[in-house]
Amino acid sequence: MKGKKRVLKQLQKLLNSELAARDQYFAHSRKYQDWGLHKLYERINHEMQEETEHADALIQRMLFLEAEPDFSNQDKVRVGETVPKMLKNDLEVEYGVDALLKESIVICEEAEDFETREILEKLLDDTEMDHAYWLEQQLGLIEKVGLKNYLQSQMS
Repeated sequence: MKGKKRVLKQLQKLLNSELAARDQYFAHSRKYQDWGLHKLYERINHEMQEETEHADALIQRMLFLEAEPDFSNQDKVRVGETVPKMLKNDLEVEYGVDALLKESIVICEEAEDFETREILEKLLDDTEMDHAYWLEQQLGLIEKVGLKNYLQSQMS
């Protein structure tokens, strides 16, 4: 089934974002692990796995729509130097993906590609309700209890 160009263009943009998010979460999770922040490591490693699943869903849909995914132009990965910066960078990625997903859902609706829209709606729910919300909570906790107390709570 041949996909519409506008939809395929959006799917590629999303793939570029999801791959970058995956790699950024990968780098951050390993830094957390190295620093002994095992709770952060476990959560961010889980997020990395979910971003991989998101990328997989996009790749499968692109292939179904007879498009060849391009893996050479993923978005920039921004690895932070401190826990707050890492969390902020991850939240910025999620906000960017969120906006792109919303834009892409509208394009799918206009193109009458309802199956792709449904796939993207699932990714949007994951992005907003799981990833971004959790990151906002962590940054709020740092503000409320202080960085030292927050970091102590992330050790196992």
